[in-house]
Amino acid sequence: MVSIQPADVARARTETPGCTGVVHFNNAGSALPPARVTDTMVDYLRAEALVGGYEAAAAAAERTQAVYTSVARLINAAAEDIAITDNATRSWQAVFYALRFGAGDRILTSRAEYASNAIAYLQVARRTGARVEVVADDESGQLDVADLRRLIDDDVKLIAVSHVPTQGGLVNPAEEIGAVARAAGIPFLLDACQSAGQLDLDVERLQCDALSATGRKYLRGPRGTGFLYVHPRLRERLEPAMLDLHSASWESPAEYVVDPTAKRFEVWERDYAAVLGLGAAVDYALEWGLPAIEDRVGALGATLRARLGELDGVRVHDVGARRCGLVSFSLDGLGAEQVKLRLSAAKINTSVTHATSAQYDFTARDLPDLVRASAHYYNTEGEIDLLVSEVAKLTRAR
Repeated sequence: MVSIQPADVARARTETPGCTGVVHFNNAGSALPPARVTDTMVDYLRAEALVGGYEAAAAAAERTQAVYTSVARLINAAAEDIAITDNATRSWQAVFYALRFGAGDRILTSRAEYASNAIAYLQVARRTGARVEVVADDESGQLDVADLRRLIDDDVKLIAVSHVPTQGGLVNPAEEIGAVARAAGIPFLLDACQSAGQLDLDVERLQCDALSATGRKYLRGPRGTGFLYVHPRLRERLEPAMLDLHSASWESPAEYVVDPTAKRFEVWERDYAAVLGLGAAVDYALEWGLPAIEDRVGALGATLRARLGELDGVRVHDVGARRCGLVSFSLDGLGAEQVKLRLSAAKINTSVTHATSAQYDFTARDLPDLVRASAHYYNTEGEIDLLVSEVAKLTRAR
């Protein structure tokens, strides 16, 4: 397998203008885009301003359609199984709110689940009488597949899991979860918001019925973009909660027909510049190769995790048998927001994860607010040195 060598990192940084001004360890929030992405969007907007919005979209129709092919290649899917959306949450919601739940139905999820998903479960449970149940973690801190199997019965109508949570480097065992779901005939909805672009995803291997993702994080695409994969075995059972003249056709005054492809989960109006920017980002990632990206990001995450763990007064909170490029930590006696602000003053970008983003996990582990540093392949070992040095200064200054 081809790996990302120092010369490759240097090229990636040259092709990423933001690398010259900031040390960016907030890739799980919104990564620095390569110049190709920005140029693609700006060029389209300039063309749109000169010829008109509809006309520019018509001229770019083949390029827009090619985005579906690129996204499909990214996750080993068919282009007709892909919908392009404006964010990961909308992608996820398009499937979740098309499912039908009743009193006594059970939704199984992970302890690492993200707030937006959990809120949707609770809303549907309140409306319908369905129940939300959190699968236990195993001794490593990942979802316990044995407990998942134990919980399966005829009342379980959905298994929905965050692949990589917002609060740390855990990678949940999605392939094993998918195998349990397929054997039981239960839909499996995988939130790949933070794994798409840093992990080598294959929906056949994952055995998920649907997968949602964003463009802005590890894919290095524009904000306001996302995509959704839905396998035909689930798609043919679902009519989206909302339809328009793009997701369905009005066949007669009293009849409509839903689009047979995943485009049934889209709407007509879209930001074409952003869609093309997403396509450019996906193509750029494919050129590097997702296995090579996964290896480098994982190695940088492991290095950063180990280095921070060596500092007195620093606690690293990542769990799981498999971990990725996200590293969560806290400093004794100094709040996460303060740490973030002081690192920002040194031109180092990180983010903070609060309990309100992951109540199941924060409550179970009694976690403080966490500083999250998330590495990408264009980050360097020297940047890790700088981050660790600045954190060390903060521990001495308490």
